[in-house]
Amino acid sequence: MRIAVIDDERPARSELRHQLGELVPEAVIEEGDCGAAALELAGSGRFDLFFLDINLGDINGTVLVNALINMQQDAKIIFVTAYSEYAVKAFELGVDDYILKPFDSGRLKKVLERVRPSAPRETEKVNLKKIAISNDGKTIFEDIGNIVYIETHNRGCIIHAGESDYFDGKSIGEFEKRLEGERFFRCHKSYLINLDKVREVFPWGNNSLGLKMQGFEEDTLSVGREKTKVLRQLLGW
Repeated sequence: MRIAVIDDERPARSELRHQLGELVPEAVIEEGDCGAAALELAGSGRFDLFFLDINLGDINGTVLVNALINMQQDAKIIFVTAYSEYAVKAFELGVDDYILKPFDSGRLKKVLERVRPSAPRETEKVNLKKIAISNDGKTIFEDIGNIVYIETHNRGCIIHAGESDYFDGKSIGEFEKRLEGERFFRCHKSYLINLDKVREVFPWGNNSLGLKMQGFEEDTLSVGREKTKVLRQLLGW
């Protein structure tokens, strides 16, 4: 589960993050301090939950909620406020629930139970085994386990799969959607990596990281500064 906590008050963010960490320890939790940060996170990949302060200041609440709903259609949005009268406003805007400051762990637990995505039943689980790649007038069905990483190239992508490289005219965002639920992560706007193929991680550039992938040790892939924290959590590092 991936959760975003957006609040312009650092103590409130820290307290909510702490309580969420106790209730859903397996979750990857990211923070933002304004509406612009919320939109930046929403553009960085799929989230399950957004805890959103109503009064962020930089972006109108209605505009921000509509943008998040469009960008993260499967995510649940929970308003965070110190005023109970905003509860009505929350549901008028189409958000899924609200919590009041100071946070009550019992109330937070109930909200999570209501909105968190349920695990699919065993019979409903579908594992994508191959992915279709349009390459040189042909359609190639490649095992996703063979894909090391995908990078943007000339309005399309190069798919690096072991000893084979393919060019496909689809965008990296389309591949990110098709591989959602698999062990792939958009570490940079230009790279979608197979987490199981990461060979080496090291400091690189302005407080960021670099990667080397299996079979491509001579190439260094950049990690966006805003992605380093999530990558560390995904790799357990």
